[in-house]
Amino acid sequence: MAGKIFAAIDIGSFELELGIYEISPGNGIRRIDHVRAALPLGSDTYQTGMIGYRRVEEMCGILEDFVRIANGYQASMCRAYATSAMREAKNNRIVLDQIRVRTGLKVKIISNSEQRFLTYKAIAGKDAGFSRMIQKGTATVDVGFGGMQISLFDKDSLVSTQNLPLGVMRLRGFLNRVQNESRTNRTELLEEMVDNEMLTFRKMYLKDREIKNVIATGSTVIHLARGFDGENQGDQISAEAYQKFYEKLAAMNRGQKEEIFGVSAEYAALLLPSAVIYQRVLAITGAETLWIPGVCLLDGMAAEYGEETKLVKFKHDFSGDIIAAARNMAKRYKCHGPHVQATEGFALDIFDAMKRYHGMGKRERLLLQLAVYLHSCGKFISVREASDCAYNIIMGTEIIGLSHSERETVANVVRFNLKPLRYEELGENSMLVAKLVAILRLANSMDRSHKQKLTGAKISVKDGMLLVSTSYEGDITLERIAFEQKEEFFEEIYGIRPVLKQKRRIK
Repeated sequence: MAGKIFAAIDIGSFELELGIYEISPGNGIRRIDHVRAALPLGSDTYQTGMIGYRRVEEMCGILEDFVRIANGYQASMCRAYATSAMREAKNNRIVLDQIRVRTGLKVKIISNSEQRFLTYKAIAGKDAGFSRMIQKGTATVDVGFGGMQISLFDKDSLVSTQNLPLGVMRLRGFLNRVQNESRTNRTELLEEMVDNEMLTFRKMYLKDREIKNVIATGSTVIHLARGFDGENQGDQISAEAYQKFYEKLAAMNRGQKEEIFGVSAEYAALLLPSAVIYQRVLAITGAETLWIPGVCLLDGMAAEYGEETKLVKFKHDFSGDIIAAARNMAKRYKCHGPHVQATEGFALDIFDAMKRYHGMGKRERLLLQLAVYLHSCGKFISVREASDCAYNIIMGTEIIGLSHSERETVANVVRFNLKPLRYEELGENSMLVAKLVAILRLANSMDRSHKQKLTGAKISVKDGMLLVSTSYEGDITLERIAFEQKEEFFEEIYGIRPVLKQKRRIK
């Protein structure tokens, strides 16, 4: 298979970036050009809630240049993603329309979980050492201009991920308000701010968990690495060596930072806030090593495209990470493990048996799986209002790798598992939610007693019916009644009548 040229554009909070990549099965992903233009969109969004007209004009001019460069490379695909500054701007729809009209680019605003997942893909695709590293306790820390994501891995599994409001531009804004204080004082204040945000995370997720390694990503850490003075080994540095570097950085004035790190005055002001975050994470977790793989969102976009076009293959199971995150959520909210496991098996068997009739694919199957894991999490808060509580839990929790729309789909499937479906509230996703709800309801009914009586049941479609055949010889009255209550809605959605048959051996 021949390689392709791919162009990736990142509309970030502080700068716009263009990456040109050559992607092929033989050579993998290779960046052949990189263009960066400083444009602090976040200073508008985080202060006023909107992106100003002058910023939009300047942005469109830069993007027009990016498009010309991509066309010059004859890129077969050009994608543009926008992150937190655009995501949080109240006028983002107007801005996106202006970009489309002026440049022809259809920019996609990605959710925080999508953004972090792409960076994570870039890390996994860069080095085989990633898989070895996450066998031990590892935290990935992705510090952006608008926020920070911290994800925990253990034994090759994603344990948890959380987004904290610790972006470097937000911290710099705080520094600007205390600029009359001494440098030492300002550093201590930044450390206190980070520690305050990390306190709850530490109590909930770091208790009794040993973290050996921290993987650092984000635009600023790549610049920080230039000042490590040979104390690092390749792209890794010990916690002790980083502490020495951190103390040197805290004592520098802005001019020294510009000279040593080769950045503009405005960018130099962001280095200390960024360094503080990594230093506090190392101190709080007790990690021994900081690894800086040198990847950015552009690399993740290229990895995503390479995977979609089957030009590259990853050894790591990224869907497994999304499932692991849901499993850990279910565990946190005391969902009944054996029931969830049984319901998952029933739901996926029904989904697979109905392939010819539902028109859904792997992604929808994954969303169904997530809904199964989380369908009873609301009971942790209120048994009486479990459905609405579950919806709020899912919508309020970061599930890495899911878009906002996908997370909302999962939340609505769980919400309407036990409540009448209200199509008018679901908009364009109403049919997808209805299809998944019909399967979840039926699968859930098959373990109504929570005793897994129908485990091993055979499920198939025959003569216009979904046949569920079980050889369990005990009493399944509870399951049968629950199953019959779900038959009508399932048939309404799919035009297929579910039938539960109990095969008894002749004595």
